[in-house]
Amino acid sequence: MPIEVQTTEALRGSKVRHFSVFLPNRVGALLDLTRSLAEANVHICGLDTINTSDSAVIRLVVDDPERCREVFAKQNVASTESNAIAVELPQGPEKLDAMLRTLLGAEINIEFAYSLMIRPRGKAVLLMHVQDEDFACDVLRKSGYVVLGQNDISR
Repeated sequence: MPIEVQTTEALRGSKVRHFSVFLPNRVGALLDLTRSLAEANVHICGLDTINTSDSAVIRLVVDDPERCREVFAKQNVASTESNAIAVELPQGPEKLDAMLRTLLGAEINIEFAYSLMIRPRGKAVLLMHVQDEDFACDVLRKSGYVVLGQNDISR
């Protein structure tokens, strides 16, 4: 019987694609963005906003990054895209603290984080942007946490 060998990349799974969108800080701008995505059958799975007096940065995770990219290009929406990691949190508020201590112990700095609105396996999910996603994923998995990939949150 052949032995199946999984590469390190296969064990890690795919990362979650994260978008940062730059919008004018005006009434209805976020609604216009979400409506455009909904019309293209792209569902927002996580959302964070950062406002200044003139502009807003909308951070989001969607279930279909390819189609989202097409919508942004078609409508000339200024955006950037990067990888992030999504970690499933066990039940209980103290579990976030334990997970953060795990990352601190490995000297992993979280640049930003926000929760996702979906629960693929019935548990809360935290999206994090860190400098070294592969290292963070390895540390979290070795500590017993479930790290989700894009396929886990996509339809």
